[in-house]
Amino acid sequence: MPEYLTSPSAPAASGPAGAAVPAARPSPGTSGPVVGFDLDMTLIDSRPGIGAAYRVLAAETGVPIDVDLVVSRLGPPLETELAAWYPADQVPDVAARYRELYPGTAITPSLALPGAAEALKAVRAHGGRSLVVTAKYEEHARLHLDHLGLRADLVVGGLWAEAKGVALREQGASVYVGDHLGDVRGARAAGAFSVAVATGGCTPAELRDAGADVVLAGLAEFPAWLTEFAG
Repeated sequence: MPEYLTSPSAPAASGPAGAAVPAARPSPGTSGPVVGFDLDMTLIDSRPGIGAAYRVLAAETGVPIDVDLVVSRLGPPLETELAAWYPADQVPDVAARYRELYPGTAITPSLALPGAAEALKAVRAHGGRSLVVTAKYEEHARLHLDHLGLRADLVVGGLWAEAKGVALREQGASVYVGDHLGDVRGARAAGAFSVAVATGGCTPAELRDAGADVVLAGLAEFPAWLTEFAG
């Protein structure tokens, strides 16, 4: 069962020091909720694909990379992870090569997480709009969604943690769904209700402690929660 930390009908938010953050403005022309979703380990299980891309990268560069460790901590930007394996002056070139490899190695092996399609459909059923706001390179995010037949109204890439809040606020998002502590921070920065899903590398306790308003086991629980939230 979902564990509600605050009433789902009252999406209050607070800043880093606990100060109240104004709610995001409504999205013009939208009668229902505007809901943002993270991508990796929220909508999709990209671990097989990312792992494949890193293995090719490691073979090409001759740098040993613990791929299992990499895919256990997805969320932060690519350059942050690469900095753990390459000298700082090499990271930009290695990141560019990774992005060249990505479409041919990472898209096909990655899978939709249970409930992903239903979660996006639930937003539409309530007359709302769905956004995908992710740290992933935007072109790659679109390739994943197209390959898996997941339909979102807007895709914004290259944003992490509090920077996600800028896009969410601009679009009038009232809810942001993610699996990482950085996603909780992004929701709080936007004044949006933070829905955490325990499908990534962060535990439910870590997500609650970071300030998530509700923690769900996965997106399969999201449609019922949204119905209550929007009620």
